[in-house]
Amino acid sequence: MQSNAIVMSYKGAVSGKLLDSIITVAQAKLAEIELKRSVKKRVFGVLVEVLQNIHHHFNNSPLHTKCGSDDSIMFVFAKKEGTYSVTTGNYIADTDIPSLKTRLDEINNMTPEEVKEKYRKILKTGEISPKGGAGLGIIDIARKSGSKLQYEFQQHQDNLSFFSLTVTISA
Repeated sequence: MQSNAIVMSYKGAVSGKLLDSIITVAQAKLAEIELKRSVKKRVFGVLVEVLQNIHHHFNNSPLHTKCGSDDSIMFVFAKKEGTYSVTTGNYIADTDIPSLKTRLDEINNMTPEEVKEKYRKILKTGEISPKGGAGLGIIDIARKSGSKLQYEFQQHQDNLSFFSLTVTISA
């Protein structure tokens, strides 16, 4: 773990209380290893947003019970050479992949200024997604990280894939 600069990691079952605990521990570890307040704020914002996405989109779906509790999610928070990375993974229905991929590709094809403008526009217009939120999560992650979002879908079983997302934040 030390050679890969892993600050903390988790793989297993997920619950709201667990995610709250991960956020608390990550915040404490970040306070120990990062001196710059602005960097801490951006990294912590990304950490919270990716974990909230898991809570809102995975934990509250039928996939949560279908996947089994032993390997429902994974989370890795690392620091290496002035860069932080946050990687998360969870199961996703294959039917949800096209819209998520389209959204991620759209955001990755934007400049940082365009990402900020899209974020402001959604806040201003109050758009609500089909899942009941404003759909700001992925946009906010891209905005705070200032980097392209790396993602992958790996087929797991019939109609189910494992979605992994890696976000890099420069210190």
